[in-house]
Amino acid sequence: MPHPLSWLAPMHRRAAFGVLLVATLAAFAAISALDAPLRTAAAPNGIVSFELAGSSEQAQAILASWDASARIAAGLSLGVDYLFMVLYALTIGLGCVLVGEGLGGAPARLGVGLAWGQVLAAGLDAVENWALIRWLLGSRAGFWPSLAAGCATVKFALVGLGLAFVLVGAMVLLLRRRPTA
Repeated sequence: MPHPLSWLAPMHRRAAFGVLLVATLAAFAAISALDAPLRTAAAPNGIVSFELAGSSEQAQAILASWDASARIAAGLSLGVDYLFMVLYALTIGLGCVLVGEGLGGAPARLGVGLAWGQVLAAGLDAVENWALIRWLLGSRAGFWPSLAAGCATVKFALVGLGLAFVLVGAMVLLLRRRPTA
């Protein structure tokens, strides 16, 4: 079954993974820096608290806890996240493909499925961000926080599964390469 990175020649995949990993970590660092002023009593996890608010009341409480500069930081964070979602989807997806290919058999098929899952996660992240931006810009339609929370929940699950597959699979591959005494 083709995967979302089939266009990338197999001989370039490891190098591409390294470049993507560095770019992903840089974007994550930028988002983390923007997140510092967003951590309040109403939003102890910063932008993630806003993503998972789930209700108009909770989303409004979070917004009320942010001053004008924090709201600007939230908007910037959501904007940078559009770049980040492309980067993490490619990085984790490629990691799933590489680990799956290294393991072979059923894990290879699972890796392909999880790579597609990262594409879905990024799509859900885009919808989530749109909903949060609408709320941040003043729309008080009650479905925006619920839509964002639903998308965020599935996104985090897919990203978590992908990361777990890459980390556990990479450890298995490293253990296979260890010389036995």
